[in-house]
Amino acid sequence: MTKNNKDDAFSDILNEAFKDHRTPLPKEDAGVDQSESLTASASQPTTGELDLEARDAMRKLSRGSQVRDTEHREGYEVEYRKLRLERVVLVGVWTEGSTAEIEANMAELRALAETAGSEVTDVLYQKRDKPDPGTFIGSGKVNELREIIAATDSDTVICDGELSPSQLISLEEALRVKVIDRTMLILDIFAQHAKSKEGKAQVALAQMEYLFNRVRGWGGNLSRQAGGRAGSNGGVGLRGPGETRIEADRRRLRADMARLRKEIAGMKTTRETKRSRRRASTTPQIAIAGYTNAGKSSLINALTGAGVLVEDALFATLDPTTRRAELADGRLVTFTDTVGFVRHLPTSFVEAFRSTLEEVVQADLVLHVVDGSDAFPLKQIDAVNTVIMDIVRETGAEAPPEIIVVNKIDQADPLTLAELRHALDGAVFVSAHTLEGIPELEARIELFLNSLDVHVHMLIPFTRGDIVARLHTMATVLSEEYLEQGTLIDVRLPSSLAGELSEFVVEPDAFD
Repeated sequence: MTKNNKDDAFSDILNEAFKDHRTPLPKEDAGVDQSESLTASASQPTTGELDLEARDAMRKLSRGSQVRDTEHREGYEVEYRKLRLERVVLVGVWTEGSTAEIEANMAELRALAETAGSEVTDVLYQKRDKPDPGTFIGSGKVNELREIIAATDSDTVICDGELSPSQLISLEEALRVKVIDRTMLILDIFAQHAKSKEGKAQVALAQMEYLFNRVRGWGGNLSRQAGGRAGSNGGVGLRGPGETRIEADRRRLRADMARLRKEIAGMKTTRETKRSRRRASTTPQIAIAGYTNAGKSSLINALTGAGVLVEDALFATLDPTTRRAELADGRLVTFTDTVGFVRHLPTSFVEAFRSTLEEVVQADLVLHVVDGSDAFPLKQIDAVNTVIMDIVRETGAEAPPEIIVVNKIDQADPLTLAELRHALDGAVFVSAHTLEGIPELEARIELFLNSLDVHVHMLIPFTRGDIVARLHTMATVLSEEYLEQGTLIDVRLPSSLAGELSEFVVEPDAFD
């Protein structure tokens, strides 16, 4: 077969393989309305839609075992492979609370595992006064878990808790499969979802801090100190305690952690510079915080139309997103979408993501978003408040005022909503999906911001039109009147801006 014939045959194979993935261009004589095509192409997807499409593309994997289909055409071989999702068994220990609470905790662990890209084959939990110090679940449950792993052909065990290094080793030796805990699972999701340079560095630092005390080897091959022949002490010049392989690994981890901390400190300077610019502009800063998957990104889209990434998954947002919006009274504000919190948040997470979490405590107002469709929304509030207070203590800042926003009321149980209305005085109940309650939330935000403002009258000379324009941008102009002396403005503005423009303040009845 000549070279040209081979090329043509290979092109035929590729065309056949990808024929379902090509979209033919419309032809003028095919009866296609060209105006409809132009209108469809004009509607560009948002950044969040593109991010979601890219993220979903990585998860469209077959749940079957690996298969190879081979076709032979003209002497060429083409293989189509289907990847296999990691099959996991979830393990929990029930030390306190009701059966419904432990089932809700295991459901959350299942959601975390599926977000990480795995298939849950079985769930096992037991009631104990405290986790077993040796194997977390006890020898009897270990034997039962070994049988479940063999029956379901599972690859991994995920424990709902933080395992000590000894527990991790004991379980892996007994089960002969990979064992991870809740913290490792969360960090794995972070590693998948981080996009910015700062987010990736923060995830890497959190992983290194967690793994530092868990560096280990199999057998005794990582505990040798002296080199040379087997059984010798290394010979002349090589005697002494030396450095084990584990110690060398930890030394390299310490060096990498120091490098990452230095990089994050430099990025923090950039973030603080941007934050100081926002404060200097006197534009109110509103942070949207809350439990993971409570609908924070959906809420910022409903308030601003920003089009940020929205996904029904835990920790879909890791990198903070700041968007500017205009309220109904014409006031400009900035909304910052932050990373979600979760119960038993790893301490390494709080340390590594401190610069990001400071967006919450340094805001003028916090919208604390709660998932109204969750089985235990009040426990979500307690988990978020615990993390925020930890950040407040570490930074020395004051806790910012907050408005509790109960989201997803279109999916919530009416009895749960009634309980929340009784327990949460002053909360706003909304649905970011149907936009129910959004006008009431905007009115509450305006009311709070008005309480921080100063109501004054200003007489601005006609030669200072720049100040009039500035007031229209940064303040709420209630009325405007033109007099011989200049422009008389009834305005509500931030106290800092009022002090800066105090020379133009006049009594309201001075020109009656």
